[in-house]
Amino acid sequence: MGVGGEKFQLGTVGALSLSVVSSVSIVICNKALMSSLGFNFATTLTSWHLLVTFCSLHVALWMKFFEHKPFDSRTVMGFGVLNGISIGLLNLSLGFNSVGFYQMTKLAIIPCTVILETLFFRKKFSRSIQMSLSVLLLGVGVATVTDLQLNAVGSTLSLLAIITTCIAQIMTNTIQKKFKVSSTQLLYQSCPYQSLTLFLIGPFLDGFLTNQNVFAFNYTSQVVFFIVLSCLISVSVNFSTFLVIGKTSPVTYQVLGHLKTCLVLTFGYVLLHDPFSWRNILGILIAVVGMVLYSYFCTVETQQKNTEVSPQQVKESEAAPLISDSLSKVENGGGVADDEPLKVPMWSSKYSRE
Repeated sequence: MGVGGEKFQLGTVGALSLSVVSSVSIVICNKALMSSLGFNFATTLTSWHLLVTFCSLHVALWMKFFEHKPFDSRTVMGFGVLNGISIGLLNLSLGFNSVGFYQMTKLAIIPCTVILETLFFRKKFSRSIQMSLSVLLLGVGVATVTDLQLNAVGSTLSLLAIITTCIAQIMTNTIQKKFKVSSTQLLYQSCPYQSLTLFLIGPFLDGFLTNQNVFAFNYTSQVVFFIVLSCLISVSVNFSTFLVIGKTSPVTYQVLGHLKTCLVLTFGYVLLHDPFSWRNILGILIAVVGMVLYSYFCTVETQQKNTEVSPQQVKESEAAPLISDSLSKVENGGGVADDEPLKVPMWSSKYSRE
């Protein structure tokens, strides 16, 4: 592998690591904000996240850390609004469904993404990749899925959340490649539309789910501190989300998201003394095996393609491994942010939405 390929691999590992650290941090921060302090306005909080992210990127643009590259405004607007709607639907899904069914909704995003990419982009997934993803989903299911209470409204919302999330994540990858824009450039242009969409629907959606008014909440100094901290961490979460999907693929981002779910469960037990059972441990171990297998098979397939196509084509391949060959670390794969199941609507980072 040439120098360019090695730099790409290291950049991918850095993006994956940033995504894991920032997403796990924001979930823990939001859990303290929502569970301990009673600030359960997840959708409105996400709109603030995106607004702070846009302001931060605007300062970075002013300081010439990146170059503004305008492109099709209708594409940017549609993409931003779709992202905002998908986050709102995920929060609604959690509000109308049990935690177990909500976890099933998140698990369904990977196979749905695979189906959409296969049908519309003619992307092929080998049997080895499919098998490793099945092991991963089994492990996450064992670790997180408990009760499965179905209802018509909740099921419809979950289906819509799955479809919009998959499309938004696929668009993140395809837009960056089609218009040759970086993750920072795309995030900067789409943030205002995402933030505005969530800011308009957030107070109504949160009020409907919590029977509380976000503007009438008692904002103590402690609440304000955690809100500011959450918004600052969100800058890293949103940036790393676009960076990971742009460098790898939507499926890889979803694999990464399930790794973050396992890490949040583990940190919750170690740091917050959350209930933990042998089922959780077994599920996490199975999921880790699935992640390792997925990373290994992606690496093998990339090495095979490396002997058949040019380095530039390899770089653009969506089957980029989650780990660098030389580092031998577990690979990850999208969102939007939002990894541990909470009893209240939690922030998604699609983002997702950890």
